[in-house]
Amino acid sequence: MSDSAADLRKTLAVWKFASCDGCQLSLLDCEDELLALADTIRIANFTEASSAIVEGPYDISLVEGSITTGHDAERIRAVRAQSRYLVSIGACATAGGIQALRNFADVEEFTRYVYARPDYIQTLATSTPIAQHVKVDYELRGCPIDKRQLLGVVNALLHRRRPAVRADSVCTECKRRSTPCVMVAEAKPCMGPVTHAGCGAICPAYGRGCYGCFGPMESPNAEALVAGWQKLGMTDPAVVRAFRSFNAGSDAFRTASQRHDR
Repeated sequence: MSDSAADLRKTLAVWKFASCDGCQLSLLDCEDELLALADTIRIANFTEASSAIVEGPYDISLVEGSITTGHDAERIRAVRAQSRYLVSIGACATAGGIQALRNFADVEEFTRYVYARPDYIQTLATSTPIAQHVKVDYELRGCPIDKRQLLGVVNALLHRRRPAVRADSVCTECKRRSTPCVMVAEAKPCMGPVTHAGCGAICPAYGRGCYGCFGPMESPNAEALVAGWQKLGMTDPAVVRAFRSFNAGSDAFRTASQRHDR
């Protein structure tokens, strides 16, 4: 490909904040699919994959991770300023991640117990999603994200189309693959009715309840689900643990856990 042709390609940047890198690895798994886009897109900044960096501005920025330090809060504003489209990817970036458990506790107490010199630690009291700090053009959920959804979103933005990602629940995915409801058939608590679709209902397909990896679906009725869990003998502490996992910082799951945190 000539230099002039390369200059016509759209630029893609990938940024990491507080996270485990799992969503970036999902992008790296798209080897063949990314090759198919090589004529239209250039990965300009992706330190997980290459040390080569092309200066912005960027057409699309994918952001993994939550904001947990003052430095990160400044850095995400800089990323936003040089990105035409900004897409937050994964539970950390869209809901604060598992590290949002700090939002329910005393972070200063944690640092005193863990670090010999807690005065060296500079951190925020909360772990928050990207959208609480800058304008986000699209959120892609999951822990980790689904690579097919990721490619669909990138391709849609390249062609200035609205990304087509379903906003219904995991229960619809169970129906599509003819998986019996584990709550009805096996009396196992499951977060599927309130969880965003996208994983393909993997856990219920193997006889396990959904863990809520993709965060809350659109307009979830968490209390109705909890009522069903209670009929199965689930206690309030177990309800709190169920909602305080990968997406503990999301509004719907946070509210549901606080109602039963007694």
